[in-house]
Amino acid sequence: MIRQIVIIGNGISGITAARHIRKNSDDKITVISSETEHFFSRTALMYIYMGHMKYEHTKPYEDWFWKKNRIDLVFDHVESVDINNRKILTGSSAAIEYDVLIIATGSKPNKFGWPGQDLNGVHGMYSRNDLDMLERNSPRINNAVVVGGGLIGIELVEMLLSRNIGVTFLVREKSFWSKILPAEESEMINRIIRSHHVNLKLKTELKEILGDEEGYIKSVIDSAGEEFTCQFVGLTVGVSPNISFLLNSGIETDRGVLVDEYLETNVKDVYAIGDCAQHRTPPDGRKPVEQVWYTGRIMGETVAQTITRNRLPYKPGIWFNSAKFFDTEYQTYGWVFPTLKDNEDTWYRENIKKNQALRLVFLKENQQLTGVNALGIRLRHDVLDKWITEGYTADYMLEHLSEALFDPEFFLKPDLSTL
Repeated sequence: MIRQIVIIGNGISGITAARHIRKNSDDKITVISSETEHFFSRTALMYIYMGHMKYEHTKPYEDWFWKKNRIDLVFDHVESVDINNRKILTGSSAAIEYDVLIIATGSKPNKFGWPGQDLNGVHGMYSRNDLDMLERNSPRINNAVVVGGGLIGIELVEMLLSRNIGVTFLVREKSFWSKILPAEESEMINRIIRSHHVNLKLKTELKEILGDEEGYIKSVIDSAGEEFTCQFVGLTVGVSPNISFLLNSGIETDRGVLVDEYLETNVKDVYAIGDCAQHRTPPDGRKPVEQVWYTGRIMGETVAQTITRNRLPYKPGIWFNSAKFFDTEYQTYGWVFPTLKDNEDTWYRENIKKNQALRLVFLKENQQLTGVNALGIRLRHDVLDKWITEGYTADYMLEHLSEALFDPEFFLKPDLSTL
């Protein structure tokens, strides 16, 4: 029997699910999105603004790919879900029926009710619409304030600097990303940010955004009462699952859409994946909500297997992530917490001049490697995954470090003698 499978959201999670379902079935697949008509790489938005890429370069698949693979794309906004009649109600007043529903609506930027947060020139840097608004406003921006010390925040700072826009960066924590990074790595990022002539204000929060007579921003006041003249405010204080349309739907939610180990909700044949999903019982060591590109991809692959009759639990493996702080790349594998646990020890070396650092975290009792941080040094994912998963020791990694180094052409090799 041919089923109607509807996917709400055309980000990495939803599109991965659609592609893998098509590989394994002849079911009818419909993907609904109100952001863009076609899937694009959200992580590449900054490079469009900086002139390194064009929008068409961020689309991994040609526009004809979807028709060829019998994946119907609907450019519309979902208003609500009727689980009793198995229908999706959209902004165009159309009702789309489903046999299987996958919710992959991602997340939305947080707002905390600051005075002036709805003025012209205040927004996040998360969607294609955010990029378009920033591009339109840029000619009138001389100075900007970015609020929030996360990865999207520092990307937005770099984007603005590429247009010679002065930036004040308000970070609530005592040091950049100090809730994630140990003190040494966090301090290194502070130095990198300031070396690019950014006005980094630590232990500082946004208090109020002031506007002019025409509804545009004129300045920002922080929690210390200091005022900063600006024409743009970037709100990058985290994101939340985008699930408001599910209110009163009968699909259980908390912070996100609650799912079991097979990514299924409390309603039969309704699944949730990606940034909007919240695991009732997370895999060992993982968080209930993980808003990371690669976990969304894995969820898309996993749910596709389950829907096409190969029921699989979600198993993301060891934690890893990567980012870029201006010219310094960051990788993390396993778990490196800001403060060591009682049963942990660490090895850390840093080359301040080259902005390179390496940290190993391991168990005291047997030196089993549990986490690695690398700054300014590229490591091979397959090697680190194997060493941590299979319980190799920290000493083994140090003795065989050259095996873990990823050495692409033109890459500045780390000076191992300084680490």
